[in-house]
Amino acid sequence: MSTIGDEAGADLVEQTREAMPGDDRKVAGPSPNPVTNLIMADIGMRAVSYIVRSSVEKGMLRGRYGKQVARDIVNNKTTGQNLASFALAKVATRSVPGALVVGGGIAAKTLFDLSRRRRARLSGDKAMIDQATDD
Repeated sequence: MSTIGDEAGADLVEQTREAMPGDDRKVAGPSPNPVTNLIMADIGMRAVSYIVRSSVEKGMLRGRYGKQVARDIVNNKTTGQNLASFALAKVATRSVPGALVVGGGIAAKTLFDLSRRRRARLSGDKAMIDQATDD
């Protein structure tokens, strides 16, 4: 027994299928449900992203601090550091003006650090060692 709501829903699904290009019987991915496939793809991409980011961070620190200290530094990042980098990355990837603002800020900080090379290196080293020893 079909209700009016079910018929309207079926009509909407049929209209959506007609509007879609390609073969509506084929769904890319392991599941026949496209929503499940998108969730699985998102989880997989995020997991790979975390692994790559961690490896790059450790690689940038390893030459100066050694393998174990680099691992400790990356593992002891604070929630604030993670949120700041996430927020800045979001701003930078959402629009060209955002990318210009974030890129300009990074360039300004780099130029500032270069202008006070020795002090910047010492304060950075102190911050990294403190972060590595935080438990």
